[in-house]
Amino acid sequence: MRRWVALSLMSLTVATAALSQDGHLRRLDSGVDARDWEAVGRLDIGGTGFCTGALIAPRLVLTAAHCLFDRDTKQRIDHSEVEFLAGWRNGRAGAYRNIRRAVVHPDYVYDGVVSSERVRNDLALLELDRAIQNTTIVPFETAARPRRGDKLGVVSYAKDRSEAPSLQEVCSVLARQEGVLVTTCSVDFGSSGAPIFTFENGVPQIVSVVSAKAQVDGQQVSLGTALGTPLALLQAELVAGKGVYHKPGIAQKTVTASDRRRTTGAKFVKP
Repeated sequence: MRRWVALSLMSLTVATAALSQDGHLRRLDSGVDARDWEAVGRLDIGGTGFCTGALIAPRLVLTAAHCLFDRDTKQRIDHSEVEFLAGWRNGRAGAYRNIRRAVVHPDYVYDGVVSSERVRNDLALLELDRAIQNTTIVPFETAARPRRGDKLGVVSYAKDRSEAPSLQEVCSVLARQEGVLVTTCSVDFGSSGAPIFTFENGVPQIVSVVSAKAQVDGQQVSLGTALGTPLALLQAELVAGKGVYHKPGIAQKTVTASDRRRTTGAKFVKP
């Protein structure tokens, strides 16, 4: 039975200096605290788990691809079972929307093997059944991927903080490796798909989404999926009319030996 839809990487080797002490999580309980983050919402998945997603257009939510897969069967789930709760906080949301269509990166494979290939393609775009046209829920803009050392923030829900989002306003980029962003941002189960922000000129812009957690020198880090070309590809897929759910068949994409050799030097262990 499907439970939590987050990946957990137990080991990651990456060339980096000692991790700095970044900002702690701040729970956004009040309307004042959450005012700038109402476009971040909880994605409830068939009553068995949840992820985090963020509105990037009145009808588009950005999240991680693995949120749309069953961890046990490794098959796509019917996205009609997913509901986006914009600004969910203490039992209420600013808007409730079902999912009309959903596209995942065409090269994403949910096969139980955790790898850099899987992380860098871990991106999905959801089209809502109705646009959210609310002056308090303003979609976020996206931006080019950040450089090593840039300051970031992440807003997410998680297993033990599912009733209100939390903000980590100061975390940073440790490394960028072939489309995988390694950050010091704090994540946990449920944080999958959470938006990672930069704050150029004081305006939050999404530069990545949380794909998984890992360890560097014994300390927890997060792995994010770069946007740019992958996001443009997903937008084009929706424009082309794709994203209608089809019950998975027996044919599955396989990962070749050459695919597995395309590594960033990170050592991944199956969760």
